[in-house]
Amino acid sequence: MTGTDRAVLVLRLAAPLQSWGGPSSYNQRETRPQPTKSGILGLLAAAEGRDREASLTDLVGLQLGVRVDQPGTLLRDYHTYSDYRGVPLLSAKTNAKGQQTRTAPAKHTGVTRRFYLQDAVFVAALRGPKALVQSLEEAVRNPAFPLCLGRRSCPPTGPVSLGLRTDSPLKEALEDVPWQAGSYRRRQTRDTTVSLEATIEDPAGDRNTLDVPDTFNLKTGTRFVRRDVRHLWLTVPTGHTQPAHPDTDTGAARYPDHDPFALLGW
Repeated sequence: MTGTDRAVLVLRLAAPLQSWGGPSSYNQRETRPQPTKSGILGLLAAAEGRDREASLTDLVGLQLGVRVDQPGTLLRDYHTYSDYRGVPLLSAKTNAKGQQTRTAPAKHTGVTRRFYLQDAVFVAALRGPKALVQSLEEAVRNPAFPLCLGRRSCPPTGPVSLGLRTDSPLKEALEDVPWQAGSYRRRQTRDTTVSLEATIEDPAGDRNTLDVPDTFNLKTGTRFVRRDVRHLWLTVPTGHTQPAHPDTDTGAARYPDHDPFALLGW
C-alpha cells in the first residue's frame, strides 16, 4: 500500500473528566494516565453507529499515537449502586445452573471506586487506509451515538476532530499539531515551542501495553491483547510567535528598586 493510500486522523481529547480503564472492572475501576486504544476505538465505533456485536477488525489495524498536552490530575469517585427494582444485589456465587445468586443476607447497595483524570487534554493520531480514515473523520464530526472519553459520563469539550493529514509517520503528525492545552495553561508560557510526552504504536517499540480489544460484545466479554509501543518527547509549536524576553518578564526588571530582604534589615 503506497503513501497516497493512507491518511492520518487527528483527534483532540479534552473534557472535565476522562477515564481510560483498559481491562479494569468490578469494584475497582481504574484509569490509565493516557487514552487507551480500546477507549479510542470505542469512540470511533460509537461515531459510526456500530453495535457492540460488530467486528472491530478494521479498527484494530489502525496505528495509534497519543500526545499528552495537559496531563490532568487524578480524581477518585465514591460511587454507590443498587438494583432499580429494589431486589438484593447479585453475589459472586453461582448455583448449579451457573446463575449468580442474590446476596445473603440481602445487600441492596454496593460501593465501587472509580478513578478519573481531571482537566486533561490529549492529541491522538490514527494512521490507516485512506478510505477508512476519511469515513471515520466524517463520523466523528457527525456521530451516530454521543461520543465519550472512556466512559459514558465523560462527554468531550468542543469538537473532537482536528481533521485529516496526508500520510506521514505518527511522530511527524503529532509534531505538526499546535499545543492544545487549555488557554490558562498556554498563557503561562511565552515560548514558541514546548516539549510534550508521547506514546506511539511501533512493532519495534521497547514497551508493550495491554489495551487492544477483540470485541465490545457484553455477552461474550472483551479480551485484550498487547501491542508494542515506544515512548518519546516531542517539540511542538505553542502558537506564540515571539519568545519570552528576559528583560521584560523577570521580576527584577519590573521592580528594579525592590529588595525583598530590606524589611529584615539585611
